[in-house]
Order: sequence, then C-alpha cells, then structure tokens
Amino acid sequence: MAGTGAPPGAQQWVPSQARSIDELKQAAAGCQGCELHENATQTVFGRGAPQAKIVFVGEQPGDVEDQHGLPFVGPAGRLLREAVDDAGIDPGILYITNAAKHFRFELRGTRRIHQTPGPTHIAACRPWLVAEFALLKPQLVVLLGATAGKALLGPSFRVTRSRGQLMPWPAAAEHPEDFPVADIQALATIHPSAVLRADDRDLAYRGLVDDLKIAAAAVAG
Repeated sequence: MAGTGAPPGAQQWVPSQARSIDELKQAAAGCQGCELHENATQTVFGRGAPQAKIVFVGEQPGDVEDQHGLPFVGPAGRLLREAVDDAGIDPGILYITNAAKHFRFELRGTRRIHQTPGPTHIAACRPWLVAEFALLKPQLVVLLGATAGKALLGPSFRVTRSRGQLMPWPAAAEHPEDFPVADIQALATIHPSAVLRADDRDLAYRGLVDDLKIAAAAVAG
C-alpha cells in the first residue's frame, strides 16, 4: 500500500504458471520485492529434488550462501548435512530453501554481520515459498528455527513450544489458502546455526538429529 513504507513484495516477479523450480529460480534472480536485493550479491533460491518428500525451510542465506548463490553451503549447511545423514534421511528426497531469499546484514569494517530479516522482508518474499510449495507438493515441511516457523505458521509460533512435534499443516499455517496441498505435515526444530552457537554443541546436535529422526519416520514408506 502506498505511503505505508511496506515493500512491494515479490508477487509481480513470480511467474503465474511456472512449470519448474528452475523457472522460478531464473525469475527470482531479478526480484526486487524488498530492499534486501540492493546490498545482497544475488538471490539465493532453493535447491534439491524436484519431487521432494521433505522440504527444509530456513531463515535466510548467510554470507557464504550469498557469495555462492546456493542455500546451506556454509558452516550451518555442513552441520545440517551431517545431521541429515545421522538421522537416516536420504538426501535424494530433500529440497532446501529459505523464508527470505536475500542476505540481510550490516557492515562492521569489512565484515558482513548477519541480521535477522524482519516481518516485512518475510512477507515480501512469501510468494516465492508459495510458488515453491505449489510445484513440490511435499509430504513434510521441516521448519528450521523461529523465523521459518513464524513465516509459515504465524507470529505466535515458538520453537520451544512446538519442536519435534508433527503438526497438521497447512491447517496450522497462517494463510492455509496459500498452500492447497493435501496430507502435508510440519515439524519444527532448531536452526543448525543455533547448534554452532550452543554452549553444549554435542547436546544441541543430538537434539537436532532426534528431531530429524521424527521427520524420517514420518515419510518412511
């Protein structure tokens, strides 16, 4: 809405009848739905199996992801891949993306320090998630951290209340009409970057793996 300061949102850049994730990715490269595109190196779109059973949704790309143009290729991504393996999940059934497709940061000298994307950034980027889910039609959505949870389940979502629990989704989603996919579930867990920041990394890592084992069991067979 004019005069509110809200970003225009990504919808005008989303192809109305996209036939593939690659088509969405190409269109997203030119997205200017919020101001984050101005300083980011590039759009970092999702990647993975085109008919994924499980979709991981994180917060946003980090510094390494912004430079390489791929999600979860930095330290948190390496840890997540280890956790996926330890949980017994076949990487071939996964797709991974973020609630925000551009890196939000502040400069401190020459360093780019992560800043959490705000509600306006998440709302502006939401049409990309909607388009991704429309093509993927997964069985399970794994929400990695609070930002991803709030992006899809609403501002009242808390990881501490819901982690490790299978939830009916999109029934639990803030806007279920955006996701007309039947028989889909959601499971929330911590973001792998939280493991890297934890005082007891081993304990935090085991908790992440335990949550992912629930995800593995949910799609087994």
